[in-house]
Amino acid sequence: MSSIWDYPTSVVLPARNLVGYDVEATDGHIGKIDEASNVAGQAHLVVDTGFWIFGKKRMIPAGVVQRIDEGDDKVYISLTKDQVKSAPDFDAQRRNERDEYDTYYEPFRL
Repeated sequence: MSSIWDYPTSVVLPARNLVGYDVEATDGHIGKIDEASNVAGQAHLVVDTGFWIFGKKRMIPAGVVQRIDEGDDKVYISLTKDQVKSAPDFDAQRRNERDEYDTYYEPFRL
């Protein structure tokens, strides 16, 4: 069984970095990717939600990525806007202390 911090095997990663890609929740656009990591067991996206939730950033684990559209520069995730909004705030200083993120995101793993 894969970790919430690994991309699903069905997701094909593009040859280029995902920074700048738009992120689409199941019910619409939620922001742009500010940072991305493909490290096995730690893969995640940091999404800048812009004005949508007052400029907050969210760290989203790779395990909720449904697909990546390289032609349109979009990443589709299996979360709703409200689920992203309710996620813990991203804190770069605590990036590796993932207990809070694990607890929140584990039920959403694909």
